[in-house]
Amino acid sequence: MCGLAGVARQRPRGVSAELLERMAAAIRHRGPDGFGLYADDRIGLAHVRLSVIDVAGGAQPMTNEDGAVRVVYNGEIYNYLELRHELEVRGHVFRTRSDTEVLVHGYEQWGEGLLERLNGQFAFALHDRRTASLFLARDRFGILPLYYTERGGDLYFASEIKALLASGEVERALDPEGLDEVFTFWAARPPRTPFRGIRALEPGCWARWREGTLSIRRYYALDYAGAATEPPDALQALDDLLHSGVRLRMRADVPVGGYLSGGLDSSIVCALAAQASPYDLRTFSVTFEDPQLDESVFQQAVAGQLRSRHVVQRIGAGDIARVFPEVVRHAETPLLRTAPAPLYLLSRLTREHGIKVVLTGEGSDEVFLGYDLFKETLVRLFCLRQPDSQWRPRLFDRLYWYLAPQTRKGDFWRRFFLSAGSPDDPLFSHLPRFRLTARIRDFYADGFRAGAGDFDALAELREALPPGFMRWPSLGRAAYLETVTLLSPYLLAAQGDRMAMAHGVEARVPYLDHRLFEFAAALPDRSKLRGLREKAILRRWAEGMLPPSIARRPKQPYRAPDVPAFFAGAEPEYVAELLDAASLQRTGIFNPEAVAGLVRRCRAGLATGVGENQALVAILSTELWHREFLGASAREQAPALASAQQPVSGASIAA
Repeated sequence: MCGLAGVARQRPRGVSAELLERMAAAIRHRGPDGFGLYADDRIGLAHVRLSVIDVAGGAQPMTNEDGAVRVVYNGEIYNYLELRHELEVRGHVFRTRSDTEVLVHGYEQWGEGLLERLNGQFAFALHDRRTASLFLARDRFGILPLYYTERGGDLYFASEIKALLASGEVERALDPEGLDEVFTFWAARPPRTPFRGIRALEPGCWARWREGTLSIRRYYALDYAGAATEPPDALQALDDLLHSGVRLRMRADVPVGGYLSGGLDSSIVCALAAQASPYDLRTFSVTFEDPQLDESVFQQAVAGQLRSRHVVQRIGAGDIARVFPEVVRHAETPLLRTAPAPLYLLSRLTREHGIKVVLTGEGSDEVFLGYDLFKETLVRLFCLRQPDSQWRPRLFDRLYWYLAPQTRKGDFWRRFFLSAGSPDDPLFSHLPRFRLTARIRDFYADGFRAGAGDFDALAELREALPPGFMRWPSLGRAAYLETVTLLSPYLLAAQGDRMAMAHGVEARVPYLDHRLFEFAAALPDRSKLRGLREKAILRRWAEGMLPPSIARRPKQPYRAPDVPAFFAGAEPEYVAELLDAASLQRTGIFNPEAVAGLVRRCRAGLATGVGENQALVAILSTELWHREFLGASAREQAPALASAQQPVSGASIAA
């Protein structure tokens, strides 16, 4: 994968090379292997390259034969060989072996219809001189990012927000509604971001800019209309799709490794990758000193069976706090958990060992109903059918066995799930999570709360649901909400792409092959979640391939220390500095007195509940985010306005 950035001018006043270089420099970590730019009187394109396919010949921006179509692109098109053959039969002439060139010729041939033919993870910007337009597109699930903003008829776009800000022509300002969504869903829901005026192109969408006007269309929509019965050939179909999805994602001119958590999903991916790899598979894992979080026994069992060359990133006291400011800088958003930090360290370790492409198990929990949230939904419905039952609510204790005993506080804790909302509410499955997360807003300063107005993130989400949503089965609705509120904007973005690409590592996700998703979404719910046993069909398929301890192992959520990461040992200086009353007063988002009470509980070791842990991480990361992107020092470091630079007309540079 790579990084892209650019500008489209409404009027022909030129785009300076200096502006494009600043934007590219801000995301150079995404593409340390090469740099290229193009600029004329209206369009400027910049690209930083992570060379994976056609290492010698895949430099960008890349054009078609006559230069009428030019692209900058981040991602991988896994079926590029098949598409290339189809295009060559139709008369297109290729000059490179790269998957990038399939985009320019495919767009020539099919226009926006190209997107429906792509199997991959991608975000790209394509300049079409024939129509004087710019075409932007993002993959079906939002695996890769693409941000944009408009100013005076001009369009600015980039793989990361920091590149937009580096232009010097984009406003640095907080969006209270975007922040409110972070404190509801864990991330702002596309197209919203925490930055005012900066938008994320939604997954499965394309946009066309022409003469100062931007139009956006959806080319892919999620559908969860599951069948009543499982097809008799379901296991064989699953086998074909898993092998095909992994085999396609092994296409590269560099070695491909694997992230191995020790759970079912990553173990399956690594086992299939080991079969398909021409090299000894390299696997990488995170382990923790805390035995409640550590999964090293299971990781070693799988690595031993696969005979992979296994490397471990050990997370010890102080490691998370030490890198957390950098984690927030790369995430470009406040965070509610520290979980991205170990993955930031893991990608650094991976790159240090010479691997820049890995397969991961991300997406399986959404596709095959692996999360406890799906079981929780069934348990809540089960309890509400007999609201006077005394024993049914005790199923929540069994469901969340891994939480600290002091967190599970008897009937009061159980009733929290049952009083969260009605089954008639479209958001029923997620209301406990949304309402727990929203308690962070209790720490708002009065002035900030007033400025946020009466914005209601949940009401807006209800309005945005697809027309047939309530006709889907209850778990299909839950899977949709999980995908659009957490998977795309948080797990694939802040915790996924941003942590991997911080060190120039490309993460590929076989479970989000759209063919596999569509197969699983069409299965009946009980094929995926049978009783309280998650991923039923995936476990049936994995029997005999993995050690029994892995194939039969219950889901253990990936977690990292939150409050203890900052207060269990030596407290980092920045924590006291940012949570100081005067500093909080200057930022103006949180109430200093309320935060002081929370910090006292954290320092005393009393903040053990999920809500307090989320609140502490959210407040601290918000202050770090504000200082990095919106504070006085950030504004002082902003480059001079590009309007002061000399434009470059018709220039093209690649290195």
